[in-house]
Amino acid sequence: MDIFVSGSLAYDRIMDFPGKFSDHIMPEKIHILNVSFVVNGLVERLGGTAGNIAYALALLGERPTILATIGQDYQRYFQWFEKNHISHEGIRIIEDEFTSGAYITTDQSDNQITGFNPGAMKHPSLFRLDGVDPTTCFAIIAPGNLQDMMTYHDLYRTRNIPFIFDPGQSLPQWDPEKLAHCIEGAKVLIANDYEMEMIMARTGLDKAALLKRADAVITTKGDQGSVVATHDGEALVPAVKRIEGLVDPTGAGDAYRGGFIKGLVAGKDLIESAKIGTVCASFAIECPGTQTYSFTEGAFRARFRQHFEGRTGTRRG
Repeated sequence: MDIFVSGSLAYDRIMDFPGKFSDHIMPEKIHILNVSFVVNGLVERLGGTAGNIAYALALLGERPTILATIGQDYQRYFQWFEKNHISHEGIRIIEDEFTSGAYITTDQSDNQITGFNPGAMKHPSLFRLDGVDPTTCFAIIAPGNLQDMMTYHDLYRTRNIPFIFDPGQSLPQWDPEKLAHCIEGAKVLIANDYEMEMIMARTGLDKAALLKRADAVITTKGDQGSVVATHDGEALVPAVKRIEGLVDPTGAGDAYRGGFIKGLVAGKDLIESAKIGTVCASFAIECPGTQTYSFTEGAFRARFRQHFEGRTGTRRG
């Protein structure tokens, strides 16, 4: 099965400030703010929605094609892809830009100052789907370049390629009519609970109206699990009870999406696919960063059996 993953690729640069920002900011001078924070060091991690989802799929034995852009500093990311048997043939290199990057500084009170450079993500990926057999394809449209998100939606619908629509953190950029248009025809609309409320507020569509545009609506709720809604009602798929403890929830949503897609392309139904996504996310939260976790097939199966064997999603009406 050919799996197309469109979205973003990014480097996350994470810094730790050994103090409190508030001790270095004079409230009466906030209008002429000029501060400098000396950090303990910098850790660079690979991120971006497309990279994170593709990584999860690769761990599960799939070979997805990433549709995204990357900057002139692509070498480290491409080496990582090659190490993990992920193709980069669908990635467009923007030679006069840097790869999207988040610069995150956290103080001892867990306050954060973040700067984000969209860099290469400002450009569309321009991947062509010529010669693709729609009967052997599946796609996800994850947050990334807005033009890409709209273009791939129209291409997938025109060519009858089943797809998941996941607007996520791109939501503030959307025109309400275009957002509603891109939900149309999706096999699944997926978002976390805050994002789902935003989708309904921006489009004016309630859950029932969304289900007239998408075959299913999935709302992820962190440690409360995920809710799979279809025309037949809703089912709650519980989260996996923490095994090693929570280290970092960043990227758990993308891991869930990778596992969910793996279930669908393997012929599983929505509930079973959501369970696979849930187990995949449970490994992700046990490690710092978004592409630092791993598991063997045996470990994955054992955790799945431990938490889901004999259980079905809880019906909610």
